[in-house]
Amino acid sequence: MRIEKVEAIPVSYPEPNDFNALRHLCLVKITTDEGAVGWGESITQFTEANFATKAIVEGMAEEALGKDPVNNDAIWRSLKDRAWWYGYEGGIASYAISAIDMALWDLKGQALGVSVCELLGGPVHERLPAIASSHAHHASIPKMAEEAAGWLSTGLQGMKVGFGKRGDAHLGYDHDRDVAYVKAMRETIGDDKMLMIDLGIKIQWDVATAVRRVQAFDEYGIDWIEEPLGAWDPEGYATLRAKTKTLIAYGEKEWTLQGFERVLATGTCDVVGVDPGRAEGITGFKKVTDRVEAYRRQANAHAWSSAICSAASLAITFSSSACKLFEFKPLENPMQHELVDVPFAHQDGWVYPPVDRPGLGISVRDEVVDRYRSERVLSQ
Repeated sequence: MRIEKVEAIPVSYPEPNDFNALRHLCLVKITTDEGAVGWGESITQFTEANFATKAIVEGMAEEALGKDPVNNDAIWRSLKDRAWWYGYEGGIASYAISAIDMALWDLKGQALGVSVCELLGGPVHERLPAIASSHAHHASIPKMAEEAAGWLSTGLQGMKVGFGKRGDAHLGYDHDRDVAYVKAMRETIGDDKMLMIDLGIKIQWDVATAVRRVQAFDEYGIDWIEEPLGAWDPEGYATLRAKTKTLIAYGEKEWTLQGFERVLATGTCDVVGVDPGRAEGITGFKKVTDRVEAYRRQANAHAWSSAICSAASLAITFSSSACKLFEFKPLENPMQHELVDVPFAHQDGWVYPPVDRPGLGISVRDEVVDRYRSERVLSQ
């Protein structure tokens, strides 16, 4: 089996879990001379990053063409070497490497007739709890609590909610409103359900604000607070960790193993968020989880894009003892529920090892990809 074609496909789609915002991904489709197809993805988020990633993928393709996808680690290393000048520590190069790497793992599993999870050593968990991963949208706190109760009525074992997102929730800006929200959520979902708070990019807490806010949240037993001080503030995070009870999560904005190692070395991160569509694919994610295990911390997949990224994240999650749960978007959306023949779902609040089908275990619908393809439009 030899790689015959590498295609980069920018897509844009409306995301109901993000107040119907238009979100952008760059998919990669790799086809072999035997007709096998592997799929990968980068979570580019912005249209300019989407088309920049497409250009990098097309340039990097020569490192993969004619190669056997079973030798995916060697290809991954050659992609890293190619980016020595323009992406040594991450950036658009890591998006491209991520998407190509996922597709190679998909093809390798198909070639060998086993799942990616098994290629990674097999599942170390029999099952894992599934939680709803949502954004707060509504102005009414009771309405948001009622909505969450509906999601959890399906068996989901908790929820993570994003503050500072699109919509009318206005969470993350006012102390009393934030505390009222957390109190209402805890009263609604009960003490036995997990509750995490994720601070969006619009939230700019200083250390004193973060300490006061999280201390107030501590009364209601949240499981973790995500990025309360942004992507990098080791001194601030050390202060927050010393003065509060809840776990601190961050890391999803890192690109490379070196970046995650830097975060882990601070001792301030309890839950390390990793997105395989950004952090150099399945290969990169696996390297990170190995280090998280060594530091005796928790890793968590930021699988908030397409079913391709979810498939990659599930494979890693089940192969690492550092991973403890899996997030699902509660509202149906095109890139999860239309893109593949069998969308991912929990079973009574649990998710099980993805070992039933070879590779990533997904069959991507080309007609859906075509429906959401993006064309570059330049305007003055």
